Amino acid sequence: MSCHHDHHVLEVKGLCVNYGTVPALREVSFRTSCGKSVALIGPNGAGKSTLLKSLAGLIRPECGEIRWRERAMVKSSHEIAYLPQREEVDWNFPATVRGIVEMGRYPHVGWWRRYTGKDAEQVDRALRSMDLLELQDRQISALSGGQQQRAFLARALAQEAHVFLLDEPFTGLDADAQERLATLMRDLTKEGRLIIASHHDLETVRSIYDQVLMQATRQVAFGGVDEVFTDDVIHRTYGRATVATKIAS
Repeated sequence: MSCHHDHHVLEVKGLCVNYGTVPALREVSFRTSCGKSVALIGPNGAGKSTLLKSLAGLIRPECGEIRWRERAMVKSSHEIAYLPQREEVDWNFPATVRGIVEMGRYPHVGWWRRYTGKDAEQVDRALRSMDLLELQDRQISALSGGQQQRAFLARALAQEAHVFLLDEPFTGLDADAQERLATLMRDLTKEGRLIIASHHDLETVRSIYDQVLMQATRQVAFGGVDEVFTDDVIHRTYGRATVATKIAS
């Protein structure tokens, strides 16, 4: 399954979110589409996780609009998959890799329809895509960090998601696992999916993503990596106290 780029557009207009009286997001507006990968860049507390949860339909914004495929998105959609930060997941939950991936079929199966051969085929395809067939009966707690991330990506594939929202997907992974995950993300983009991920390592942004959203509660800039990801914008995003960062050219 791949997206039709010209129709599968995600558009955010004037988004703002508060936690009580504390502003978490202010004036976020951008437009992107399937076949793109977007890095959310900004300091801790800049609202990156809040934005991802808002796009996933888990948080209701105070103002603004989210449109997916030219329709206002007012609740979660099976076409949008959210992968939380690893520390937010209970890895001791008694589930196998296959069980986790099968959860991706729930939006299609619902509470009453029986799990069918088609559902099993989607799960098998997702496991194969993430190179997890040999690990499908293993408990999720027994996996490495990189394998756990691949299991959640496989769940999103089984869900037949078009948009993958990843919250700090590289955190806690060793160098080999990070490179493998970066390759998988590039492959998903080439297949026509939209990847939006919060990202901390500024040196690897150019090698993974097409676009960047620079954010410090308020949106600082959005656009192509070559256009927006500059020293000036980085300093405006992080403030003058930012340690000079070497950006790969």
